[in-house]
Amino acid sequence: MTAELVRGQNHPLPQARLEIRVSAGTPVVAVASLGDADGRVRGVEWVAHPGAPTLPGLEVSRQAAADHRLAVDLDAVPDAAHRLDVLLALPARDGSGPLRFGTVAAPFVAVTGLSGDEIASYTLTGLDSETAVIALELYRRQGAWKVRAIGQGYAGGLAELLADQGLAGAQPLAARIQEAVARGHARSVPAPAPSPRTADADRSRQTAAPALGSDHGTASHGSTPQGAQSPVPPVPPTPPAPAYEPHSSASDGPGRSAPQQPPYPGGPGAEPTVAQPSAPSGGGPIDYSHPRRRNAAPPPPAPAAPPTAPGEPPRPVAGDATGWSMEERLYNQVWGMFEDLARSTAAYRSAVDFADSRQEKELDQVLSDPRSRIGGRGDAAREAARDRHGQLVAQAREVLDRDLAQLVAEAEVVEPALPPAYARWDNPAWQGYRVPMEIPMALRLGDLHLPEADRLRIPMLVRLPLERGLWIDSGRTPSLDGTLADSHELRHLAMETAVAHAARLLAVYPAGEFTVHIVDPAGSGARALAPLVQTGVLEAPPAAGAAGVADVLAKLTQRVDLVQMAVRGGAADALPPGLDTAQQLLIVNDFPHGFDDRAVNQLRYLADEGQAVGVHLMMVADREDSAGYGPLLDPLWRALLRLTPVADDHLADPWVGHAWTYEPSLLPEGSQVLRRVLTQVAAARRSWHP
Repeated sequence: MTAELVRGQNHPLPQARLEIRVSAGTPVVAVASLGDADGRVRGVEWVAHPGAPTLPGLEVSRQAAADHRLAVDLDAVPDAAHRLDVLLALPARDGSGPLRFGTVAAPFVAVTGLSGDEIASYTLTGLDSETAVIALELYRRQGAWKVRAIGQGYAGGLAELLADQGLAGAQPLAARIQEAVARGHARSVPAPAPSPRTADADRSRQTAAPALGSDHGTASHGSTPQGAQSPVPPVPPTPPAPAYEPHSSASDGPGRSAPQQPPYPGGPGAEPTVAQPSAPSGGGPIDYSHPRRRNAAPPPPAPAAPPTAPGEPPRPVAGDATGWSMEERLYNQVWGMFEDLARSTAAYRSAVDFADSRQEKELDQVLSDPRSRIGGRGDAAREAARDRHGQLVAQAREVLDRDLAQLVAEAEVVEPALPPAYARWDNPAWQGYRVPMEIPMALRLGDLHLPEADRLRIPMLVRLPLERGLWIDSGRTPSLDGTLADSHELRHLAMETAVAHAARLLAVYPAGEFTVHIVDPAGSGARALAPLVQTGVLEAPPAAGAAGVADVLAKLTQRVDLVQMAVRGGAADALPPGLDTAQQLLIVNDFPHGFDDRAVNQLRYLADEGQAVGVHLMMVADREDSAGYGPLLDPLWRALLRLTPVADDHLADPWVGHAWTYEPSLLPEGSQVLRRVLTQVAAARRSWHP
């Protein structure tokens, strides 16, 4: 059982003797510190580092390396120690090494048993100017040990980190650690130089992009805010799942909330369950390892860009980002394009704002001079101010257009190369669809674009398994031209959007590893649900009426309870034989129609606890319909990723917080690709489980 942690989440440790594996892609220093009940490091004797690598119950590496294995025996650590922190730091630069974590691949850490089986893992994404970071924290809670993903970085390095832990003499100890690393480096065989890459081709895509929505970001100590996953044999680092959030400047309306929750449910003091199960291909215990992580050598490097004439930008190539497979390289490349467009647009808007403020200042100066208020002198000054403003804006637009041209060219080669999970419905990849054997890294839920770059669409990719439920807002969302769609037609469009998303999820999972349940109390979604019903991909027809709602919710609630008890008790193989271990998706239409108070509480429970054990929620609802519940349901709406059936600018990026226009991924008019795909899925399900 493996729990893929995100920042702030924790997981119980079932055994005391452990191994902590670190894979950073570049040499890093691994240090471990012990803390007392207050989290304070009492002295240098409580720090294991390359100069003093062993403590009772703890041993670290003696020099900087790209891969580390730290030995831990929790039963042997001093009784006064209630916390064990795993610290990573970049060694002192020798003139060629990286200066900060933001320029290297995201470090990956895993807690394993002595057999090598992973218990929990964490990818440290979102780092920037930090040179030292607290990766993991092992801590006592009510007599048992747990591990928590921390990811708190320090721009001041180990000295600042250790001082923040209350260690007296942090600066001298940090110097001794770097000195010990330097001595170890002098004794070691130098590593081969990395292959050269142009700055434009790399474009800082060494790690996956941070989570969308700066509302959820938490500032790392002494650094910029963070966002939204190899030992021997090497284990590829897996990028995190982006968590798209409402735009932070929006008003407090449906999905445009006030301040959002922290990146893990329940706040800093919460104790959430963090396992992200993926269903096995057959019977037996649930496999909690991520399907994309492999104990194998990395694939060949990304293809190089074709040569260009001197002075010309490099020609774009699909899959030129860092990654262990073409799928991961494309994923990272899409997020690199996303960041590039966000930052280029931010630079353009900043230049325009400067031009506006300069023009306003110059015009104020003209008006403040009585001699320029009359005659041609004032007119000439005003005209000169406008000309300067136009020149500045034109220069900024020229730079933006140059960046856009490069990004559009890149999109033109990337879009046709995307696999079905990432592709639009009109992509030829769907024409040759076959039921996959493995779960993909991510799923496309639509497109994002900005008004300054309307011709460029960035795929909106979310990681799998889903880390948040989805809310398809069927409320009266104004379209971009300011008009309001008809209420009944909008509800139908919302249901069609939900069906398209559900079909994608069914299509990208292997046969038998994804199950869809539908609650449609009044039957109002029958027309939109026809493709799912008629192709036979559903285990049961949509549940109708209050009795149908109660039956479906009771079954899914029971499943969550059983899996939670099995996971917490370390007995996943003791689940009932008839339990469906596949990922579950519950589609709810017309909420709260057909829901009594008990059903509402069960739905909230599934939204809070279901994601961690493979039960996902998709709401097709107008928030105003449930206004009678008051603030009771606010946590439910905030826990879901709000999407719309029509274009709407309610999502923000994590870098500068632009309001991006979201467009749902819908089928072309008259296309039969959805039914063909679902027919293949249904046939594969029948052959897998006759």
